[in-house]
Amino acid sequence: MAGHFLIIDDSPTERHHLSSLLRELGHNVDLCESTDGALERIQGQRYTAVFLDVVLPDQDGYKFLRMIRQDPAVKQQYVILCSTKKTKLEIDYGIKRAGADDYLPKPVERQSLIDVLEKVM
Repeated sequence: MAGHFLIIDDSPTERHHLSSLLRELGHNVDLCESTDGALERIQGQRYTAVFLDVVLPDQDGYKFLRMIRQDPAVKQQYVILCSTKKTKLEIDYGIKRAGADDYLPKPVERQSLIDVLEKVM
C-alpha cells in the first residue's frame, strides 16, 4: 500500500535524498522547503506522515511541531523529526517535549526509514 508523505526541509540535497528513498519504496511525496505554507498543506491534505527538519530558516521544527499539536484539525498527524542533531538529549527533546512521533538522524538511511515506515503504516 502506497503512502503519501510531506517532507519539510530547507536542504535541496536532503529533500532529494529522502524523497528518492520514499519513491523507490513506492510512495507519493510532496515537498516544502520551509514551514511557510506547510501547515495549510497539512490541513488540506491527509498525509501518512510528515518528515520535518529541526533546523529551518523561518522557524525551528520544534516550534512548528508544537503548532501542529495545538491545531485540533491536524494534531494527530504522524510527524517524524529529521535532523543532523542526533544526541540522546536532542532525540528525547524532539519526542518527549516537542511531541514528535519518531526521530530519524540525517542522512536518513534506507533501513532506518523502512523501520519507521513499518510503524507508520
